[in-house]
Amino acid sequence: MKLVRFDAREALFAHAVERFVRIGAEAIRERGRFLVALSGGKTPRPLYERLATSAELDWAAVDVFWADERCVPPTDPRSNYRSAREALLDRVPIPADRIHRIAGELDPLAAADAYEIELRRVVGADGRLDLILLGIGADGHTASLFPRHQALSETDRWIVPVHALAEPPWRITMTLPLINAARHVLFLVTGAEKADAVRAVESGSPVPAGLVQPTDGTVTFLVDEEAASLLME
Repeated sequence: MKLVRFDAREALFAHAVERFVRIGAEAIRERGRFLVALSGGKTPRPLYERLATSAELDWAAVDVFWADERCVPPTDPRSNYRSAREALLDRVPIPADRIHRIAGELDPLAAADAYEIELRRVVGADGRLDLILLGIGADGHTASLFPRHQALSETDRWIVPVHALAEPPWRITMTLPLINAARHVLFLVTGAEKADAVRAVESGSPVPAGLVQPTDGTVTFLVDEEAASLLME
C-alpha cells in the first residue's frame, strides 16, 4: 500500500487525472484497450469533471465499469452511473457499447448475476481490470463492502447483491476477489470525516478498505490533509 498526502484537494485531483491517463494510455498501448471501474459518491466527481475537459486519452478504446451501484434506476439522482455520465461520459467520445452500467433497477440478485456475466464476457476469465477507482467511508467501507458483512467472505463470485444499513439499503458490488485481481487500485479520500478510517487502514486494521490488497498489482491512497490529520508525520 502506498499513501500519498496532498496539502490541497486541487493537487490531489490533478495527480489523479495524471495517473488515470497514464495507466489508461499504457493499457491501450500494451493490450489495445483500457478497462476501468469507476466509483460513486461525491468524492470522485471533481476527477471526472477534470477528465472530461483535460484528459488526452483514446476514449474509443476505453471500457467503463462500476465498482458498485445503488439499486435505483439510472435516472435516479443517487445512481452512480448517472453521476459519472453527467460529469464525464456524456462529455467524451466514448462509444455507447463500451459503457457497462449495473442495472440497478432490476431485482438485486438478477442485477448482480447479469453484471457478472457482462464482466466475464468483456474482461475475460482472469478478471483483470486495469484500474479500479475506490473511495472509503467513515466506517472503512469501500465500494459496497461494509464492515462485518458476509460479502467480505466471498471467494468465488465477482459481483454480489448487498443489503446494508445504508440508503438505499440494496446495493450491487464488486467483491474482493475481483478487486484484488486488478492491475491498479486507486483510492480518492477527502474530508475530516474519513480520518479515522484512513488511520485504521494505515495501521493494518481489518476494515474493508484495508482488505484491498492486489495480488499482482498496486494500491494507492490519495489523501488530502483533512483525511490524513490523524496519521503520524
